[in-house]
Amino acid sequence: MPEKPVVFVTRRLPGAVEARADRDYDCRWNETDAVLGADDLIEGAKGVRGILTCSTERWNREVIEALPDEVEIIATFSVGFDHIDAAAAEAKGIIVTNTPDVLTEATADIAMLCLLGASRRVHEAQAMLREGRWERWNPSELLGPGLQGKNLGIVGMGRIGRAFATRARAFGLNIHYHNRSRLAPEQEAGATYHEALSTMLPEVKFLSLNCPATAENADMLNETTLGLLPKGAVVVNTARGALIDDDALIAALKSGHVAAAGLDVFKNEPAFDRRYLELPNAFLLPHIGSSTIETRDGMGFRCLDNLDAHFSGRPAPDAVNR
Repeated sequence: MPEKPVVFVTRRLPGAVEARADRDYDCRWNETDAVLGADDLIEGAKGVRGILTCSTERWNREVIEALPDEVEIIATFSVGFDHIDAAAAEAKGIIVTNTPDVLTEATADIAMLCLLGASRRVHEAQAMLREGRWERWNPSELLGPGLQGKNLGIVGMGRIGRAFATRARAFGLNIHYHNRSRLAPEQEAGATYHEALSTMLPEVKFLSLNCPATAENADMLNETTLGLLPKGAVVVNTARGALIDDDALIAALKSGHVAAAGLDVFKNEPAFDRRYLELPNAFLLPHIGSSTIETRDGMGFRCLDNLDAHFSGRPAPDAVNR
């Protein structure tokens, strides 16, 4: 019987995923489940052919170039792969794979939760209840903007953006979107396309970021772009924290130009900007967009599918750098 390929797994994973990984591979587990730094990543990769990692680990150029030559593939337990220098990996002959498709529905659900939580002032309402400040029903208390008939702008109409648009339509929202290219009519489903972000922002009461983080769109929501939104707009981000200039959004939330924000992702998470915690109009979640049993199992199985394909001599189906 051939030896199982040795795989370095940088985080503990759902039980069903770990069971399959142990069945098919000689796994080197990070038993502590601590987030590993550069030295530990390089050390853990010694003597392995594959790496199964998460978005918590940073595989920058220096780490990639220091990896042993035996490493053939890095499978990340995420759709985004901005934590991996894919170009450096390709230059070193290392395949990088991600987990598309499986997060779509769960993340779109959380985007809807963030939109509702922010617009209906859920954080403030829960705080009032939990702190014993709810004395009676008040006809003018905790009022927020309704969704029906309003315009929602979606930045990034990939799988998740389109799934979110489907949910939003059911709540009576009109869909506008900004994307690198216009969708086919059947995918657009009546949505209004804006080639430039600047033309969409003044038209929308609600804005949702659903695009990948790239060098080109870092801080895409900043003082200038926030200023283009109508006063009292609601901002949602379930994509990547790097898309938002925190100073600008916090200032807009304090001034009331942005009425509320629903955020599931942050820069430098979990060491996010603690000023958000002081804002009653910020509805905050700890990056739980994919937190369903089915989704997390599906992500792990997708990683293992890519490893299986590679080690059996077939192309990894979700390679992002080849």
